[in-house]
Amino acid sequence: MKIGIIGAGNIGGTIARKLVAAGHSVKLAAAEGPDEIRERAEKIGATAVAVADVVKDVNAIIVSIPSGAIPEVADVLAQAPVDVVVIDTSNYYPQFGVQIAEIDAGKTESIWSSEQLGRPVVKGFNAALAYTLAEKGKPAGAVGRIAIPVSGDDARAKTIACELVEAAGFDALDAGDLAISWRHQPGTPAYCTELTVTELKEALTLADKGRAPHNRDAVMQELMAASSPPSHDQIVARNREITAPR
Repeated sequence: MKIGIIGAGNIGGTIARKLVAAGHSVKLAAAEGPDEIRERAEKIGATAVAVADVVKDVNAIIVSIPSGAIPEVADVLAQAPVDVVVIDTSNYYPQFGVQIAEIDAGKTESIWSSEQLGRPVVKGFNAALAYTLAEKGKPAGAVGRIAIPVSGDDARAKTIACELVEAAGFDALDAGDLAISWRHQPGTPAYCTELTVTELKEALTLADKGRAPHNRDAVMQELMAASSPPSHDQIVARNREITAPR
């Protein structure tokens, strides 16, 4: 499959590496331009391109940039054919960058993203930490394989997104329509808690939309106040503890 990825940070760059390793053709773009990311792209086997070119001749586009920057790529996405699948990996953290009043008021993050981009999106790859994506993938059927939720309104688009999740080394779980993708936004039991398919199914049902922003902010407050950077396992553990149903 031909994949375009907008965003070459920890998440976008890691997804690019995993998909190249799985045999997909990947074009990687970032705001700083292709020259700045060319070395990294070449190391993982991707092709560095300008943002304007990342939507050309691809089957799917993965948007992996901060939520507040999504409106900035709307014009670029408008140039992509209507049958190209758009996958939104973003997560909204008001502590960093732009505050979005509509999301603060309760609008589901990827509904907002879809409205800004002017086209349907699939929510995927958002509920896993970069280290999880980079280091914890396993072959299909492996015991303890971590599952990643995928939400969207178009069956074909979700199928393609699920195929890419599986190619990256994770079980893909259809988490329903985009309107309920809040069930795997930050602050929910399904978010960055490294669960199997069976565990993830239950976690999605236990999500509390009203509590999620408080949980999200509580986790971030702890992380920012820590005297030394917590380990990956500590972050996963605290996500599980703070988001557990009460």
